Amino acid sequence: MTLLICVFAAIIATVKWYKDAPEGQMKLGILCWMYWGASIMWLVDAIFEYAELKAEYFTPAPADMLNDAFLGLAVVALGMIIWLVWLLIKDPKGVVKAALIRRKA
Repeated sequence: MTLLICVFAAIIATVKWYKDAPEGQMKLGILCWMYWGASIMWLVDAIFEYAELKAEYFTPAPADMLNDAFLGLAVVALGMIIWLVWLLIKDPKGVVKAALIRRKA
């Protein structure tokens, strides 16, 4: 479940990045790299878990699936938080800078 959630997040972020590719002001490439990295990590985890459990891998308990779903959503949320912090620090559109200058004046 974590793998599926991360792959869907990576695909959505990549499509959005590709659609806005010429400008690239929102730094979506960083979000894509984080989600694809997490997807590869979960893929490796799934391969090793399958090697250990064999056919039992495909019949998880409902509680395990729910825990995996929450973990996948937490990973996606953490990636969004990291991206938002990066975006606020880099401030590609100058919004934060303009707000700070306006507040001082």
